[in-house]
Amino acid sequence: MESKDLRTVIEEVLKEMNLKPGAEAADSVSTAVKEAVRVPGGSGCQLVIPGKGVSLDPSYIEEGELPDITEIDLRTQYLVENPVNKEAYAEQKAAAPCRLGIGKAGARYKTLPQLEFRAAHSAAQDAVFNDVDEEFIESQGLFIVQTQCDSKDTYLTRPDLGRKLSPEAVETIKAKCKKNPTVQIYVADGLSSAAVAANIPDLLPAIMQGLQSYHIETGTPFFVKYGRVAVEDEVSELVGADVVCTLIGERPGLITATSMSAYIAYKATVGMPEARRTVVSNIHSAGTNPAEAGAHIAEIIKIMLEKKASGTDLKL
Repeated sequence: MESKDLRTVIEEVLKEMNLKPGAEAADSVSTAVKEAVRVPGGSGCQLVIPGKGVSLDPSYIEEGELPDITEIDLRTQYLVENPVNKEAYAEQKAAAPCRLGIGKAGARYKTLPQLEFRAAHSAAQDAVFNDVDEEFIESQGLFIVQTQCDSKDTYLTRPDLGRKLSPEAVETIKAKCKKNPTVQIYVADGLSSAAVAANIPDLLPAIMQGLQSYHIETGTPFFVKYGRVAVEDEVSELVGADVVCTLIGERPGLITATSMSAYIAYKATVGMPEARRTVVSNIHSAGTNPAEAGAHIAEIIKIMLEKKASGTDLKL
């Protein structure tokens, strides 16, 4: 990497640190440029600004671009310097994607963990505020209906409207859905459009195939825009299903923005208590694999139909 390009990167980092132009900043830039070292086996470099605790290690620059830090597996990331027992700590850390063992630069986070925080926060915001692409929904063989929310802002501020179908949605479901199916499955965006895009291509077919293997009849799947969990109660009454299953994007956090859950209920009715729902949660690539979750959900539905119960009344 050219020295002038490296200087530009470091100047930007210093700017984010709110360092004022002057001899101190200039000295930091000059020293960092001189002390930047190559990453073994890579074409980029590690950047360390002495005395400022700024480090882009192990991220490195290649062809003018930084690698995608969202692809770093937090379970294997260990940035503590001079640990007492790294192996034992890393073994515990590998069990869950917690932000542990990320090290410090004085009393602050190192640059890489700080950037990871910001990237995760941005992904969470995108998941909440972006709509699911309609072409993607159609590619999954789903037609679209909407709740009584007329926008994302209304959806976020009026949860009650997200639990009720619009009059147009009611008529569309009556016209397009199979009447009185044993199981009705549908998809809702919920609080994560990213979860729908990431999981539905594997999750929905896995559930359908699992139910087919059990010789259980399914209804016509569809997509509910601006949907909350309890809208499934109205869907259940409309189509007359024995079991209704909602696949919905969950509220994203700083670990993942693509988590999905399945809310399943036997003979759901409007106004029923939440205790009558059975939930399969943490469906995503770093949690329960979508394909495996689909097989598990199909099995749960089979047991529900046999025992004619769901939620706290169902003993799995």
